[in-house]
Amino acid sequence: MNASRQDHWQTVYRGTSEQQTSWYRPHLDASLRSIDALDLPHDAPVIDVGGGRSTLVDDLLDRGFRDLTVLDLSEAALAQSRARLGAQTASVHWLADDVTETEMPAARYALWHDRAVFHFLIEDIAQQRYLDAAAHATREGGYVIVATFAADGPERCSGLPVARYDAGTLAARFAPHFECVDACRDVHRTPFDTEQPFTYLTLRRRDDATGNTTS
Repeated sequence: MNASRQDHWQTVYRGTSEQQTSWYRPHLDASLRSIDALDLPHDAPVIDVGGGRSTLVDDLLDRGFRDLTVLDLSEAALAQSRARLGAQTASVHWLADDVTETEMPAARYALWHDRAVFHFLIEDIAQQRYLDAAAHATREGGYVIVATFAADGPERCSGLPVARYDAGTLAARFAPHFECVDACRDVHRTPFDTEQPFTYLTLRRRDDATGNTTS
C-alpha cells in the first residue's frame, strides 16, 4: 500500500468530522440516480471504490443490494462507516487497501463505483494501474460509474492536486475496455457553501474477445 497516501487519508478521517470535509453529502444523489438507471438485480456484486465513510453503502442496502464491497485507503474511514451501520456491517465486505496496488478478483463486479478517487491519481502509472484494476475486476457487460472534478472544477482537494476531466477526455482514459453509455454534470455544494462541478460517466465493460459491449 502507498504509505504516504494512506497516512494522508488516515489523518484526514481521524481529525475531521464529516461536515468538515468538502466532499460530504448526506446522500450521493447523482450516484444513486446513475445506479438506479441501470436497474441491476439486487444480487449484483457492487464495489464502492474510495467509499470511506460515504452513505452510499447505506442507501444500497436500503435498496436491497446484498453483495456490497467498500474499499478505501483509510481504515479509520471504514471503521466510522461500520460503526454507523451497526448490525448491518456484517452484510458488507470491507477492504482497507490501495486500489492501484491490491489484487482485485477477476470479472467479479457488475458495478464499480468511484466518486472522487480517480481524479487524485495524477501520475500516468497510477492512472494505468487503476484502469487495469477496473478492467480486470468488472465483468463483461458490467458497469463503471466514475465521478471526477469537471474541467472547470477545483485544482486541489484536501490539500492535494487533482486531475480534471470533461466527459470526452474521461471516457477516452477508460477506452478501450469501456464504452461510455451516459454522461452528466453534477454541481456539488460543499458544507462551506462553495460549488464543485463534477463530471459523471456511466461506462459499460466491453467483451475483450470481440471488442464489443455486452448487453
